[in-house]
Amino acid sequence: MSYFDAASAAPLHPVARQALLAALDEGWADPSRLYREGRRARLLLDAAREAAAEAVGCRADELVFTSSGTRAVHSGIAGALAGRRRVGRHLIVSSVEHSSVLHSAEVFEADGGTVTRVPVRRSGAVTVESYEEALRSDTALACLQSANHEVGTEQPVAEVAEACRAAGVPLLVDAAQSLGWGPVAGPWSLLTASAHKWGGPSGVGLLAVRKGVRFAARGPVDERESGRAAGFENLPAIVAAAASLRAVRAEAAAEAARLRELTERIRTRVPELVPDVEVVGDPRRRLPGTVTFSCLYVDGEALLHELDQEGFSVSSGSSCTSSTLTPSHVLRAMGVLSEGNVRVSLPAGAAEEDVERFLAVLPGAVAGVREKLGAPSAPAAVLREDELVVDALGKRCPIPVIELAKVIGDVPVGGTVRVLSDDEAARLDIPAWCEMRGQEYAGEEPADRGTAYLVRRLS
Repeated sequence: MSYFDAASAAPLHPVARQALLAALDEGWADPSRLYREGRRARLLLDAAREAAAEAVGCRADELVFTSSGTRAVHSGIAGALAGRRRVGRHLIVSSVEHSSVLHSAEVFEADGGTVTRVPVRRSGAVTVESYEEALRSDTALACLQSANHEVGTEQPVAEVAEACRAAGVPLLVDAAQSLGWGPVAGPWSLLTASAHKWGGPSGVGLLAVRKGVRFAARGPVDERESGRAAGFENLPAIVAAAASLRAVRAEAAAEAARLRELTERIRTRVPELVPDVEVVGDPRRRLPGTVTFSCLYVDGEALLHELDQEGFSVSSGSSCTSSTLTPSHVLRAMGVLSEGNVRVSLPAGAAEEDVERFLAVLPGAVAGVREKLGAPSAPAAVLREDELVVDALGKRCPIPVIELAKVIGDVPVGGTVRVLSDDEAARLDIPAWCEMRGQEYAGEEPADRGTAYLVRRLS
């Protein structure tokens, strides 16, 4: 079995396993106590904090451990907003942030705050200018991920951090996907991360808050972790998280170069091996081990099942998977194809022969799914003057796009196809299909049921 979903959770690093087992014997006591066992536990906790702070690039007293990366995000955003409440109640996030950031923004908005969601380019990256334009006199906080969790695109964090500093606004960086590869550059103010992303144990998050940043912890607090993360520390897991972070950093440069070559091989060869594929994300500014592509006329859930049967564990942002009924918010914000989406995120140590086997298996898996799906033998299409109406109501992705592709040649150049669909994915996939096929997407109109999507034939 080849595990290619490290962006969700990396396999436990051998150093993490060793440190975890050792800390279970030595670090079980309460580190706040003064007796021998407590002092021993405190030494382990302090050493772990020093190691993690060194990797982050902050002072040890600026970093606390939380129960997860999500908790670190929620606490960081809530605390920074509360600490700067007198400045204003305006929050800036990018449209492709992790759901933990976007959920925090929704809670803030429901409580009366205002949120600006900065758009991204088709590559998935924001522009510095878009953040500069979003900054206001009442902006309390800005958030930006260091790299995207679905497509691997790296963000211009250092430049955005400089713009925020010039405006006197703190920037919170979600570094979950990138911290294992290196520190985050630029004058950021707050940073969050999650140990299971770099090969540490799950249940450990990091929250760093620079000195001078106004911060007011929300909810009940206690004396632990500077009052920013209540509850007894999971010391064995914290020790393992810090040890594995140091270990992966020591290996990062060589492993990054190796994985970049493998993912570049996938980016280059998948479009050659499989027709009707769009590789998404920035081709250069991206995480070393992540590559994402989408396949036209493919059901995402069926494709993941086929690849799983062939021994490959991959992820998907497709709206056609059982875990989601709407397209990935990241793919939607980028305006790229969502159907048949596959994210390959290689873990450290991924073997070249496994990548080659994946490339050998993928064309057959895609072809098999397309054959099983097929196109309806008689698409429900009605010709009205120079417009063809396709009734795809009640049909899920990728059927609306398949039916559109089947009939586009039946209208004259300059004529239109009106696709009726009540599938949310069609709003993203039909424009993306037009982009890939050189046809004109003429917009959408409300219909008696669902939505009418208009496509004009250009060739």
